[in-house]
Amino acid sequence: MEYRVRHRTIYRYLQPVAQSQHLLHLAPRPTTRQSVIDCAVRVTPEPTRRVERLDAFGNRAEWLALEDPHTTLEILAESRVVEATLPEPDPAGSWPWEAVRRRLEEAADVEERAAVEFLFDSPLVRPSLDLSDYALASFTPGRPVLAGAIDLMGRIHADFRYDTTVTDATTPVDRVFAIRAGVCQDLAHVGIACLRAIGLPARYVSGYLLTSPPPGMPRLVGADASHAWFAAWCPPFGWVDLDPTNDLLPGIGHVTVGWGRDYGDVAPINGVVVGGRDHTIEVGVDVAPLAEPPTRS
Repeated sequence: MEYRVRHRTIYRYLQPVAQSQHLLHLAPRPTTRQSVIDCAVRVTPEPTRRVERLDAFGNRAEWLALEDPHTTLEILAESRVVEATLPEPDPAGSWPWEAVRRRLEEAADVEERAAVEFLFDSPLVRPSLDLSDYALASFTPGRPVLAGAIDLMGRIHADFRYDTTVTDATTPVDRVFAIRAGVCQDLAHVGIACLRAIGLPARYVSGYLLTSPPPGMPRLVGADASHAWFAAWCPPFGWVDLDPTNDLLPGIGHVTVGWGRDYGDVAPINGVVVGGRDHTIEVGVDVAPLAEPPTRS
């Protein structure tokens, strides 16, 4: 299935901004199930400088500098993405979770060494609470790691309330765990913190959801804005995505933008502004199907 992704952000400032710099993570990245046909990012007013690069995690990032006074800033990212349907991995076929943890103590190959990077606390997932007890309810002795991760995802979905009014981008994971509420970013951080608490790698995934699902399919939570989920390292399958907000393994309709240790690594737009005082932000996201690619013979 081919999708058009449109992400529009408008900043309106009370007073002119003298200059600003912004780091964008708005371009989807290719994955095993996702091909990126094209992506264009338009910025108004035109930046003085802009540089595109791959970040430390292989995500496409763009840095902007605006050095002329401005009272509004509009960033419009438009992409075309083709997604393929892949079979879901069999949870019973993954390694016992203790074996995964032991294997990472040696980290003998490149893939394992890369996974080790996601074992440790990160700036936005640095809990002071011990979340291992909550995690171990899903990871009983000898349980396959993917089966445990799926169970953990389901428990977070059941135990935490989706609420857009109780957190913001800086809310610590301890607070989310205490109030049992938050948005997709927060639920992903809880899953990551739980897995890391018992010595398993977990990473944060930023993306989008299909805005209008096919007839007869439920509309997923979080489809009107950027979405987020987490991924667990589950040998022999590698990284497997899990969406605790909707209690499912992401597939068709989930568009991946990038991944990192937590939200801070792949925030859609980060910036530093000189002047402007108070401001408002308007964000609109739309993911719509274009056509189903022809079957190859």
